[in-house]
Amino acid sequence: MRHPIYASVILLLLGAPLLLGSWWGLCVAVVLILMLGFRAVMEERMFTAEFDGYRDYAARVRYRLVPLLW
Repeated sequence: MRHPIYASVILLLLGAPLLLGSWWGLCVAVVLILMLGFRAVMEERMFTAEFDGYRDYAARVRYRLVPLLW
């Protein structure tokens, strides 16, 4: 997994509204998770352009945020 901190943020964003029973919070969490995914894609582009070995690393590490999903 290339972004383990982002994966933990996803768990936090989903878990807090569920724990509090907030449907509005869950809706906001979905939007924030989509924004986080966009940021991860943009970072990958920058890393690929800036760092020589990142392309090889990305080929070895298959999932970006969530194992077996993305």
